[in-house]
Amino acid sequence: MTLIKDPEGTETQFLHQYYDFAGKRVLEIGCGDGRLTWRYAAFARQVVGVDPDAEALRTALKDHSPGGMENTRFARANSLHLPFPHETFDLAILAWSL
Repeated sequence: MTLIKDPEGTETQFLHQYYDFAGKRVLEIGCGDGRLTWRYAAFARQVVGVDPDAEALRTALKDHSPGGMENTRFARANSLHLPFPHETFDLAILAWSL
């Protein structure tokens, strides 16, 4: 059985209602399996998803959306110790993360 993520498009609608991704460098903290990442990646200039769970990151890469891979990458990292210089990103997203 295939799990359909956000079949009504509600999460996607709210993401785009509250954030303007156009031309932005986006950091997604706790990206997990990329469930949200692939809903906005094609609109952003650059996307980096971080998560401490290596298996979830492998799933995110496997389940990529067409048109989003060129500007999207994932990194295994803890949100308390991000491996990026300050002011690298224009927008940070933290959703459903502990």
